[in-house]
Amino acid sequence: MLSTNSVPVTPEAIRTAPKVLLHDHLDGGLRPATVIDLADACGYRDLPTSDVGELGRWFTEAADSGSLVRYLETFAHTCGVMQSTEALVRVAAECAEDLAADGVVYAEVRYAPELFCENGLSLDTIVEAVQEGFRIGAVKAKEAGRTIRIGTLLCAMRQNARSLEIAELAVRHRDSGVVGFDIAGPEAGFPPTRNLDAFEYLRQQNAHFTIHAGEAFGLPSIWEAIQHCGAERLGHGVRIVDDIKVAGDGSVQLGRLASYVRDRRIPLEMCPSSNVQTGAAPSIAEHPIGLLTKLRFRVTVNTDNRLMSNCLPSTEMAALVDAFGYDWADLRWFTINAMKSAFIGFDERLAIINDVIKPGYAALMG
Repeated sequence: MLSTNSVPVTPEAIRTAPKVLLHDHLDGGLRPATVIDLADACGYRDLPTSDVGELGRWFTEAADSGSLVRYLETFAHTCGVMQSTEALVRVAAECAEDLAADGVVYAEVRYAPELFCENGLSLDTIVEAVQEGFRIGAVKAKEAGRTIRIGTLLCAMRQNARSLEIAELAVRHRDSGVVGFDIAGPEAGFPPTRNLDAFEYLRQQNAHFTIHAGEAFGLPSIWEAIQHCGAERLGHGVRIVDDIKVAGDGSVQLGRLASYVRDRRIPLEMCPSSNVQTGAAPSIAEHPIGLLTKLRFRVTVNTDNRLMSNCLPSTEMAALVDAFGYDWADLRWFTINAMKSAFIGFDERLAIINDVIKPGYAALMG
């Protein structure tokens, strides 16, 4: 029961609430002005426009096609301007600042190092540049009165054959801020089991990993990710709803895979706006996150790509408040779910929950 003194759940108030982000792509979150600056600096000539406002709209409209393949094409431009250490440092620093300004206290930001090698940068140099950017951004955020911690996830592109190499890179840098591994890229035709050697290596190294699964492809992708590969979290996982039957009287029956995911508390890294853009859900109001939240799956709320979806963690939460009538208790639940599911140490997660998240929501709930 919320206090009568609670702060109204408005977009402005949500922005001030402590938030945790588990699924955010570095190359999907650039500021439009930065894309233009970096293109000028490196001689990249393929941008559709050099007007900041128009470019921001172009990214969102191009990503709104309803196709994951078309959506992924927008990354040619962001990756095209991120081929130097200076660009990587700047993009990472601005990412940390932008998330902190939106009230994010802990974020796991992911990217695929293999996408930034076009000008000869080594994989290790790329990781070191991004880590330096996050360090700079966190310092600037602190100077502005905001505290943020960022862990990095390294992605391997599932259509390429470099998963083991990227997994080894993640383990090599795990003491300097790289907290885990992921595979990204097109799901259809590139099942998680193509990367079994990488996942076997990570398990042997006691390393953490999540897997993009159940976004553009259905239950087999989720089943493989969990049962063959050992995924600790599911990137998106939205298609788990295909294993849930809702009868006309409102009663719900979970299939064996959905039951397993819920019983094991496997976190779902849900990205509502992105899922609508790629056709994985028809609208926010019809997004499976509503049912999955009601059934108390381990649901977390994420941005995926802030540039392409024109969103922030606070606007994703605000959209869910509008669609499902969620209150502060619900938003706190999403946030604690995410923090519990982070790839940092148990004591560190507990400290952020008890010292930052719970007091922050208590102040809003009155």
